Amino acid sequence: MDFDELNGEITCCRRCPRLVEYREAVAREKRKAFREWTYWGRPVTGFGDPKARLLIVGLAPAAHGANRTGRIFTGDRSGSFLMQGLHAAGFANKPDSVHRDDGLKLKDAFITAIIRCAPPANKPLPQEILHCRPYLLAELDLLTNVKAVLALGRIGMDGYLDALAARDERVKRLPFSHGAEFQLPVPYPRLFVSYHPSQQNTQTGKLTAAQFGDVLRRIRKFLG
Repeated sequence: MDFDELNGEITCCRRCPRLVEYREAVAREKRKAFREWTYWGRPVTGFGDPKARLLIVGLAPAAHGANRTGRIFTGDRSGSFLMQGLHAAGFANKPDSVHRDDGLKLKDAFITAIIRCAPPANKPLPQEILHCRPYLLAELDLLTNVKAVLALGRIGMDGYLDALAARDERVKRLPFSHGAEFQLPVPYPRLFVSYHPSQQNTQTGKLTAAQFGDVLRRIRKFLG
């Protein structure tokens, strides 16, 4: 399987009735500010450089962000915060992420998520995470150059580790802490951890641009 085949499977997925119902209802009803948009309303694939050494693992598409635009971390404040940091660290060619045809390119980085459909209240159910796990594992198989993983938020970190543990009993869950680093068993990449760049975290100051930039600088130093 290559990325085209995998992405085709992802965007056609209807395995989780609750998520299908929610994502499609949001796409029909829309937010007033985006009433002229034709919402994507489908599962969202990973995005970035297939030869990336950095893999970024988030939670899920935002209801009026990626569920609207069709590209992960695109069209909302979380995406803007993330791309500003990636651009400053040299992983993106521009500091914003507005729509699928805005010219954004990631350099040496690939972004994915534990869940591919927007979940109600941003809270996926355990079974929904399990349904999406094969897509994450398939991406890990295709991304053969990854040396560092940046997990965004506790669910992103736990989902990534649980996916590895499904194949390798040596991999265990780890304590979540912003700025933490973990060396997983060989041959797995080094794991870096950050608070998720959700609007709730960034607007309250729980995650600042300086804090996020520090994590990215350490990743850049690690990658050389």
